[in-house]
Amino acid sequence: MKLLKKKKWNAPKKGFYGWYFKCQSEEDTVIFIASANRGEDESTGRLQIATKDGVWDVDFPIECFSEKKGNIFLAQNRFGRSGIRFNITTADLRGKGNLIFSDFTPLDYDIMGPFVLVPFMECRHSIISMRHKVNGSITLNDRKYEFNDAFGYWEGDRGTSFPSEYLWTQTAFDEGSLVLSVAEIPAGPSNFTGIIGVVSYQGKEYRFATYLGASLKELKDRKVTVKQGNMTLEAKLLDRGGKILSAPVEGDMSRVIHECLSCNAAYRFKIDGETIFAFKTDKASFEYEYKR
Repeated sequence: MKLLKKKKWNAPKKGFYGWYFKCQSEEDTVIFIASANRGEDESTGRLQIATKDGVWDVDFPIECFSEKKGNIFLAQNRFGRSGIRFNITTADLRGKGNLIFSDFTPLDYDIMGPFVLVPFMECRHSIISMRHKVNGSITLNDRKYEFNDAFGYWEGDRGTSFPSEYLWTQTAFDEGSLVLSVAEIPAGPSNFTGIIGVVSYQGKEYRFATYLGASLKELKDRKVTVKQGNMTLEAKLLDRGGKILSAPVEGDMSRVIHECLSCNAAYRFKIDGETIFAFKTDKASFEYEYKR
C-alpha cells in the first residue's frame, strides 16, 4: 500500500493525520486511533487502542498506511465508514474483531468553518459522525467486548502538532451526543482561545464556535463554561488521572497526553437561561491538558 496517494493528506515534511473512533456500550468503552505521522527522523503508521483495562500502541511501516473510500488501512486492518476490522498480534497484544457502523450523524458543515482556510493552523479538526450505531465484537488479550446497537463517535485531526494547552470532551446520551474542544491557538506572536463544539440533541444541531461568536466564560479546576448568544454549555471532569496516549509535536509522536476515556463528568446545556438538559455520566471521555 502507498502512503496516502489519494486524498485528504499531502504528506507534509512534518505532520500527522488520523481518525479517532469511540465505541460505547452499556458495559464498555473502547477507542481506536488510526494515524500516520512524519517527523524529523521517522515516519510511521500507528494504531492506538484504549480501554479501561489498558492502552496498546502498534506501529506499522509508513508504507502500510493508506486511505480508500472513507476508510483508513494499516496493512490489512481497516478503520472507517465500513466499520472496524482488525487482526493484530504483538508482544503484548492479541487483538481481533469486526465492528459494523451504520446510521451516521454528520454535521451540517465543516466544524472548522472559515478557519479551514487559515494557513497557520497547527491542527485542523474534523467531526465525521456525532453518533452512529456500532454492532459486532472484538477481543483484546482474551477479553471480549460486545457491541449491540451501541453508540459510536468518529472524528479526525491533521496538521503538525496538538495545541500546547487544550481540553476536549465527548459523550453520548439517550437523546443525542455532544463534543466540546477549547484550545490555545498560535497566531503569530500571540495566542487566542479557539472554541468548537456541538450539541446534537433530539435530531437538531446546536453549534458553538469562535467564528460564530462563542466565548470562554470559565476554565479552571477541570470545569469549562462557554457561551454563544443565548446558549451556554458547561462541562466538568469529576475524575482524575486517565490513560496515557501519544500525541504529535512537529509530526513526531513524542508528547504524552491523558484521556479519561470512560469517566465521571457533568454536563449542562441552557438556552435563554433555561436548562435543556443536565446530567452526570460515567461514560464521558475527557482530556484536560490545561495547567489551570
